[in-house]
Amino acid sequence: MATGGWRWIIAALIDILLLAFLVAVALATVWIRNLFAATMLMGIFSLLAASLYVLLDAVDVALTEAAVGAGVSIILMLGALVLTTSKEKVHDAKHNLLALVVVLITGGALIYGTMDMPNFADPQAPAHQHVAPRYVQDSVEEIGIPNMVTSVLASYRGLDTLGEVLVIFSAGVAVLLLLGTGTYRRRPRPPRNRLK
Repeated sequence: MATGGWRWIIAALIDILLLAFLVAVALATVWIRNLFAATMLMGIFSLLAASLYVLLDAVDVALTEAAVGAGVSIILMLGALVLTTSKEKVHDAKHNLLALVVVLITGGALIYGTMDMPNFADPQAPAHQHVAPRYVQDSVEEIGIPNMVTSVLASYRGLDTLGEVLVIFSAGVAVLLLLGTGTYRRRPRPPRNRLK
């Protein structure tokens, strides 16, 4: 077998192994009842997903996943756990009709919004008629990055990407400010009986 064939097999095995880890971590996150452990598992999931994106030559998506998924999101969840508790509270199942109505209306609006979208992979879609042919034909020569999505986000639309990063950063700062407003007071712990 040629060297390229072995490389392809090894790359495919690594992808399959990472996907298996992703499934195992996702199932463990759903089943576990300790919220701190679930938060850590979600960070591991994000790092595994970022690794898989790097192997697929989607470095821009990997950086976003690592920064937002394994970075900012985990910090915000840990901050929320500091203000609450690390144990999940089991509540009696109550049927909330208002919540069901809101979910159905939102889902209906989202489905209605997709009615005007062009068919999947339609070559005549407006997005494929203007700049997409140039990206496909010239991005490797002009930018030198093998992944076309990375070259579009990092070079052609670099200012848009910077704007998205600023929006994510602003959202994170806003959540941290909301968590730090002091509206929630932690209850003092009862003193321990040292005689026992």
